[in-house]
Amino acid sequence: MGEAVNAQAEGGSPGGDPLRWAIGWRRATLAAGMFVYPFVCMVGVTQFSEGAAAFTGYTLALAFCGLYAMAAVAFARRFRRRLWFLLAGMFVVFAAELPFARTLAFYLLAVIVSFVALTAPRRFPLVLGAAVAMTLLVPWAVRPWHTGPGWLEAVMLVFTALVVRGYAELAGANLALLEARAEVARLASEAERNRIARDLHDLLGHSLTAITVKSNLARRLAEGGAERAVAEITEVERLSRHALGEVRAAVSGYREVTLPGELARARELLRAAGVTADLPSAVDVVDPAHRELFGWVVREGITNVVRHARATRCTVTLSAAEVEIVDDGVGGAAAPGNGLTGLRERVAAAGGEVEQGPVGPRGWRLRVTIGTPPSPGTSS
Repeated sequence: MGEAVNAQAEGGSPGGDPLRWAIGWRRATLAAGMFVYPFVCMVGVTQFSEGAAAFTGYTLALAFCGLYAMAAVAFARRFRRRLWFLLAGMFVVFAAELPFARTLAFYLLAVIVSFVALTAPRRFPLVLGAAVAMTLLVPWAVRPWHTGPGWLEAVMLVFTALVVRGYAELAGANLALLEARAEVARLASEAERNRIARDLHDLLGHSLTAITVKSNLARRLAEGGAERAVAEITEVERLSRHALGEVRAAVSGYREVTLPGELARARELLRAAGVTADLPSAVDVVDPAHRELFGWVVREGITNVVRHARATRCTVTLSAAEVEIVDDGVGGAAAPGNGLTGLRERVAAAGGEVEQGPVGPRGWRLRVTIGTPPSPGTSS
């Protein structure tokens, strides 16, 4: 029966987990404990039978042990039909053992009822009640055996069956815990993959946009013979190295985005793109708890301005719990992508709101607010 419980506990569960307690010495203890019951029955044969009758009683007890072992294997392999035939055979052997072991033969019935507790929990109360009734009535009805009901045997049977049923329920709860732990691990792994993908998009999107803009500027300057082309190419090299460092940091989970750093990069990127930048020179007004998030907002917002807006001017406004980026470009949102999606996830995790929409007479506004509901009439 230990094999049977183990099979119930192991079905589909991750291997090697220390919480899978229905294996090892616990399984062996339960199996050995159930094998003791036929030998208790043999003690009854020794007390109440002699000669050929005793030999028959011992043979029946050993036959019960064999059927028990086969039933455990059948349950472990999910051979339910074979299991029920074996249980029926065990019951026949138990009934045949009654004249030889008398009241101690009910230890065999306890093994059968314990199997029912594992295989048919809905039928278990009915079977347990019938077994207890048999344990009480048969010794009382057969006068040469006993002077009254078999109370001790009935208590033994109920206790054994309930312990096995409790063991099975604990094994099932353990399995559910293992599955929940595996699901949590899977979700954590998926969340980490999504984080890396989002961060790589945010980091590389900004850096590659800057490299593209500066490369175009350097090409135009080189065509005109301007000495500044060398400086721009040097800046492209610096940006490329910086992008590589950011990718390594993002994959390692130690990337750092600061609002002052993003404003400085935004100023340089807008200048290279030919966009007049109206950016704050200090970030003291921003709550320190929001500065990293606002740095991500500035990074994504400025990248989209340079890529899509075709603007001539861009303004960034900061307050304690709000950052706003406004341009005078052609208007219209960028095509949906990972950048804005990742930004929304970051802002939502901080308990904030993202708003975006056109401004008149032309341009586009991106606003992120932390802790304050968005203004009515603005699309998000």
